[in-house]
Amino acid sequence: MRSVMWKQAVEWLAAAATDPQACKREWDHGAGTMLVEAGRYWDVLSVPDRLGLLALDILWRDPLSLPGPTLVDSAARRVGFFLPPDPVSEWVGDGVRHVGRGSWIAVPPPYRPAGRLEWLVPPDGSGALHPPGTLEAALREATRTLAVLAPVSAEPVVRDGW
Repeated sequence: MRSVMWKQAVEWLAAAATDPQACKREWDHGAGTMLVEAGRYWDVLSVPDRLGLLALDILWRDPLSLPGPTLVDSAARRVGFFLPPDPVSEWVGDGVRHVGRGSWIAVPPPYRPAGRLEWLVPPDGSGALHPPGTLEAALREATRTLAVLAPVSAEPVVRDGW
């Protein structure tokens, strides 16, 4: 069952590449990442990692809904949420980037990390994505939480004593 899911996930993700067969070969035998086109099957909302990780945690709270594909770039400290393509959507926020038609994104295979890229929630091959409204609500809640925590984390650290 699990191998069927991985095969479907590979096929779904590789379909966005210029050459899906070359993409799959690179994932299996090369460096492990490929550039795939955004905007046809999905867009990506890229946010700073603290915001993205907290929003993903919020999304996991709903036992009736699984989060969509979510990618982390540990070197760039960004989290990418895969959502339905929408060429007219406007996402606003500090450090928020919407990647759509005409853009390319590096992705590892859904079954293993590759260098700095790793799936926090790998695609399952069904085409399931983050619902934009649900993702927006989670990002708003995460932003409010981080705003409350920011003053605490900005306090100087006292090394000698309390």
